[in-house]
Amino acid sequence: MLGLVLGTLRLPLIVLATGSPLSAAGTNIAVSAAAAGAGAVRHAREGRVDWRVVAWTAPPSVAGAVAGALISDDVSESLLYAVIAVVLGWSGLDLVLRPIKPRPRETLRLGRGAGLSFLVGVVGGAVGVILGTLRMPALVRSVGLDVRRAAGTNLVVGFVLGVAAFAVYAGAGRVDWVILAAGLAGAIPGGWLGARATGRLSENVLRLALGIVLVVVALAFAVQAL
Repeated sequence: MLGLVLGTLRLPLIVLATGSPLSAAGTNIAVSAAAAGAGAVRHAREGRVDWRVVAWTAPPSVAGAVAGALISDDVSESLLYAVIAVVLGWSGLDLVLRPIKPRPRETLRLGRGAGLSFLVGVVGGAVGVILGTLRMPALVRSVGLDVRRAAGTNLVVGFVLGVAAFAVYAGAGRVDWVILAAGLAGAIPGGWLGARATGRLSENVLRLALGIVLVVVALAFAVQAL
């Protein structure tokens, strides 16, 4: 519904289910990719995907994720969590507290979107999550998409990232296939139904909901940082 798969909130549950952080990461990314793909199909059918923005943001997102994965051993995980918490908290409060008015731009800032997508990819690759929660507010505030089109666009980019990351984890044997099957059974219909609900809610409701979710996820990252 919000253009997010919220793998950050799902990951701790999958860690408990699998008993292995490495297997949980690979399994969670696969579930996230499936949820993103299911939602993206619905959004695309409803015309809520800006394919030009996808073309500008998907490649740098993947490149950033690869770079982040390569430097992950050299960067403090607590520092990364803290940075993510601050950015998400600020973005969430900004969406909740500022006047909630549609402000889509006629001329989208594609270059800015590409640069921010690369940075989000780097951080996500280093931490091991897709981080659509960071990319979504960037698409709204910095690129200039309305919330509905940002939701669909974000899911398409997240799907591409998730598939690429899952291939790496699967190749290394870091996937719990039983838990993955259970996750897919919920994620695919959930992503589809959520995307269907997007068009039924007002822009103001979506912005407020997105802001609240970002603040909640920020608190989760802050706890991880501490």
